[in-house]
Order: sequence, then C-alpha cells, then structure tokens
Amino acid sequence: MNAAPTIGDPARAAMLGALGVAALYTLPDLRTACTGRPRSPAMPPQPSHDFDFLHGRWIVHNRRLRERLVGCTEWEAFDAVQVCRPILGGFGNEDELVTDAFGEHRFIGMTIRLFDPQAREWSIYWVDNRSVQLQPPVRGRFDGGVGTFHGRDAHLGTPVLTRFIWTVLSADRARWEQAFSTDDGSSWETNWTMDFERSGA
Repeated sequence: MNAAPTIGDPARAAMLGALGVAALYTLPDLRTACTGRPRSPAMPPQPSHDFDFLHGRWIVHNRRLRERLVGCTEWEAFDAVQVCRPILGGFGNEDELVTDAFGEHRFIGMTIRLFDPQAREWSIYWVDNRSVQLQPPVRGRFDGGVGTFHGRDAHLGTPVLTRFIWTVLSADRARWEQAFSTDDGSSWETNWTMDFERSGA
C-alpha cells in the first residue's frame, strides 16, 4: 500500500483544489444568502408577433410599374399565391410567392424575415428564381399596425433607398408596397403593390 500523501504533496493539493471548486458550486447564491430571495434567471429573448397576421395561405393581387425611375405610369397587374409560415420559434418567418402570369416560366419569389430581439426590429430579405441572388435587406418595425422598413440597394446601377410599407387591414386583408428614392428619401416612386386576401384553399 502506498504511503498517505503529506500536506505538501502535489497530489493532495490538486485534490483539495478540486474539492474546493466543487464546494463553490454547492454554495447558495450570495444574493440569496444576503437577501433571502433567489436570484431571478435572465429572461430569454422574446419573439415578436408583428408578422403573425401573415401566416397562412393568401391570394395576392399585384400591381407593378413596367419601368422604374423613368417616369413610367404604365402598370402591369397579375395574381399570385403566397404561403407563409413561422420559423426559428417565432423569431422569423418565410414565405413563397408563386405565379404563372409570365408564360411558361413560373415566377417564384421568397421572403425571409428575421427579428432582432435586442434592436426590436425586423430584417427582410428577398430572393427569386430569376436572379437567385439574395437582395440587401430592409430593416424596420411596426407602429400601430403599419410596418415601415428601409434599406440601401441599386436599380440598374443607380443607388436607391428602398422602402417597404406593410399595412394590416384586418385578419384577412393586408397591403404591401415598395418604393424607391434616388434623393435619400426626399421623394419616392412607388413601383410595386400587393393586396393580400386570405385564401381558404
């Protein structure tokens, strides 16, 4: 049998150190000892319900300018179907908008919306099956049933400030519009609107 370690033995020192660390984990929180009240755990980030109205299936009536930033007043109209669902436990959602209005080549657009619980704002990203490039996001928040979002982008090489406006009209109706500005928001040209009607299909 090996001899018992002495006080100065490194093995004993290591063992006592480990026991001391373990003991620290068993001590009550100092705040509890001083006040008698347990410390409240940190509140986890809370998701936002701003876009909950959009979950589900929709018929979308689109109006879009044929040309942008050239003074065009001719609009094209088409319908699409959109399905939206929550993701990330409520910290975002995604939707897919589909239309056959452009002939044999089906147009599919996808939006991804992500909520930042610290900034309390949304970032909205768009991509479609034509460019297959994720567009720069717009960011913003809702106030009284109207969401306003801004971001920097470019249109045919021209820098633009982009604005999205979401308006919740009822449980079954909503409206979205997109506008561009070339003078940093002093004036705007609305170039695309969508009127949403909830579909029971």
